[in-house]
This record gives sequence, C-alpha cells and structure tokens, in this order.
Amino acid sequence: MEYYGVRVCIAGIWEKAFQLFEQMRAVGSEVNSVTWNTIVGGHLQRGNPREALRLISEVTTHGSGVDFVTLVVGLSACSHVGSLKLGKEIHGFATRCCSDGIESVRNALITMYYRCKDMEHACLLFQMAKMRSLVTWNTMIAGFGLSDQAEEASFIIRDMVQSGVQPNYVTVVTYLALCARVANLQHGQELHCYITKHDFKGYLLLWNSLIDMYSKSGRILVARRVFDLLTNRDQVSYTSMIAGYGIQGEGTAALKLFYQMTDSGIKPDHINMVAVLSACSHSRLVSQGQKLFKMMIDSYGIAPQMEHYSCMVDLFARAGLVKKAEELLHKAPLPPTAAMWAALVGACQVYENTEIGERAAKKLLEMGTDNPGHYVLIANMYAAAGCWDELAKVRTLMRDLGVRKSPGLAWADLGNGFHPFLVGDRSNPLAPEIYEVLDTLTGQMSDPGSIENFDLGFVVDIEV
Repeated sequence: MEYYGVRVCIAGIWEKAFQLFEQMRAVGSEVNSVTWNTIVGGHLQRGNPREALRLISEVTTHGSGVDFVTLVVGLSACSHVGSLKLGKEIHGFATRCCSDGIESVRNALITMYYRCKDMEHACLLFQMAKMRSLVTWNTMIAGFGLSDQAEEASFIIRDMVQSGVQPNYVTVVTYLALCARVANLQHGQELHCYITKHDFKGYLLLWNSLIDMYSKSGRILVARRVFDLLTNRDQVSYTSMIAGYGIQGEGTAALKLFYQMTDSGIKPDHINMVAVLSACSHSRLVSQGQKLFKMMIDSYGIAPQMEHYSCMVDLFARAGLVKKAEELLHKAPLPPTAAMWAALVGACQVYENTEIGERAAKKLLEMGTDNPGHYVLIANMYAAAGCWDELAKVRTLMRDLGVRKSPGLAWADLGNGFHPFLVGDRSNPLAPEIYEVLDTLTGQMSDPGSIENFDLGFVVDIEV
C-alpha cells in the first residue's frame, strides 16, 4: 500500500488511493503512520480539510498510527477550517505523547492558534520555545501579520535580529505585506533599505511587495520608480502598480499601464481585471470600464466573477448612473453581495435618487445584514432626503435588532510609529498629540484649494 499509494498519489489519482485505504481498513489490515499521513495529506491537497479532520480525530482517538507528521498534518487541517476545538485536542494529545517540543509540531501549533484567532496561546507557545529557528520566528511574524498587528511584528523582527537570526525573504515579504495593509510607510522604507543592502535582487516577489507597499502608502511615484527598475516583470508587478494608480485616483495612468502589459505579451487574469476595473471606478472612467469589461469576456476569455460585477456597479454608482448600477445588479449571474447594494444606497444618497435608493435599501435589509454601517448608510440616505418617517423606522429596527455602530478604530502616525485610537476616546495617553494631528488634517480638508472635488456629504450620526 505504501509504495503503490505513493505512486498513485504522485500521478494525482487520489481516488484510487482513498479506495485502497478503505479496503485495507475493511479487511482489518494494520494501518501505520505513513499510510495515515499519506491519506490525510491527500485530502488536504484535494481541498477537503474536513475529511482530513475526521480522519485525524479518529486516529488520535485510537492513538495508533500517530507520529509527529500526523500531528502536523492534523494541525494544518485545523488551520484551514478554523477548528480551534479540535486543534486544542491535538495539542493535548501532542503534550501527552511528548511531541509538543518538536519544532515542526510547535510551529504548526502556533500557526493553528493564530489562524483560529487565538493570538494569546500562539504568543505563549512562542515565548515558551527554548530554541527558535528562522521558521519559528517567521511563523510568529505571520501570525501578527494575519491580525494586522504591525507594531508587534516589528518588535518580533527586532528581537529576531538581536538574537542573531537574520531575516530571509519570507520574513521580509510577510512584513512588507503587513506594512502595505496598514500603510506603515516608515517600517516599509526600513525594509526597502534592508532589501537593498542584502542580496535579494532575484526575488521578484519582494520587489512586487515593495510596489504594493508604496502604492498603498500614498507614495505612487516611489512605487513607479521601483517598478521601472525591474528588469523582469510579471502579472503581479503590473497588478500592484495598476491597483496603486487606482487607489490614488489616477485611472488614466492605470489604463495606460494595463495596455502596456498586454502589449508586452502578458495576458491578464481575473485579478488584473479587478485592479484595472477598480481604477476606472475610482476615476469615473465609465466608457473605458465598459470597454474593458467587454474585452475581458470577448478577447481574454475571462468569465466575469462577482468581484468584476462589483467593480462595474461601483463604477456606475460613483458616476451617478444609479439606474445602470441597479440594472447590472439584477443581471449579475450570482446573488449580489450586501456591499454591492450598500454602494448603490450610498450613491443614491449623493445623487438624491431616493426611489432607487429605497429599493436598494429594501434588498439590503432583506439580506439580514449585521453590519451596523449598512443601517447607518440607509438612515443617512433617508435623512439627506428629508424622509423622517423612514429614518425613524430604520432607527427603530436598529434598536430592535440590537445593532449599534461600533466606535471607529484608526491609526495616527506621530513620527515614532503608528498608534491606534478610538473615535471620541480621550483616555489614550497620547490623545493630545493624536487630536493635534487630526485638527491639522481637518484644517487641510476644509481648505478649498487643498483637495479637489472633496465632499463630506450629508452625514447624520445615528445613536441608538
């Protein structure tokens, strides 16, 4: 079974391997750890982690045929589906059989805990580790990255270097992706210096991550400089740069780069199309967006997914073509998401189309959305239109459902790193400095010459 199982697995014929496994169990043949690991790993590779979990639960219950590889594979399955309960059971089993000290098992445990959103236990296991390899450090950094804890990740990297372990490209890519998500320019620039000083020229993924970080941090010119210095570019390089132009409202530049990409022989995929359609949306390039949507189907053979329809709905909504946006929502082959209906509600408020806005609001409410922001959006639309009776109904509904608008969490860069704060919170010890920065920004936004076409709109603070 072991030899034949490996052969059929290499050939990709997993079904035959699964059948042989069940036949072995049916006739009472002994199933050793190699066979268990092969079959459980096969289910993971086939994208069926729940079946892998079922088998892991069975094997750990009986206790036979289990080795450290079985534990690692089982923890990986728990990470895939977010099964913290079974993950803890495997942790207990590993402790009982003294396998929790094995590095690969410990790293798998840390991964399982942070993927199941239990950072407390992930950190505890990391702190308890007597020996930390590069993989262990990277695992913990990835955990902080997944939970968007940039400062904590930076402390870990600092400790890592001080302990004599040098970051590799995995470390840098992981942290760069985090810096991009939270727009942490300072730490991103530090990583850029590190990349330049060390021999990372051949790692295109690093340079693509740099482009993404600079784009999302508002440094589009620096991002383009990095892009232009690349001797080899792939789809990700172009997508990162196109998305950056889109975020900055430079749709024309995004379109130019997209066509430059296709002229170079790189065929766009569905992710490229999301980036360029989103860029058209942010710049209200309606005709160009419609042309690209048609080309995506006819020229590139890409079947539109919900993300593409969402971009087109957003494009029409931003341009004030709310009727077209509504029609597209009804034509979409898949049920529209709550975010798509919410985009239409917001556009109807801005362009004062209460008729379509009411229909969109009804669809949004029928979905039973639990996002407080959606209710506030609907309430604001009614308030802007002076529909006070409808506004009262929405407020009553929010009260009945127990929906409350959560305080907004934001970050302020005070020159020594990013600091989180809650809207209206004066208990933060750095509150004076934070609100000084906010007052400066408010003054700049109020200056008619500072930002073109800036419109705060009509906003009602809904308290329930």
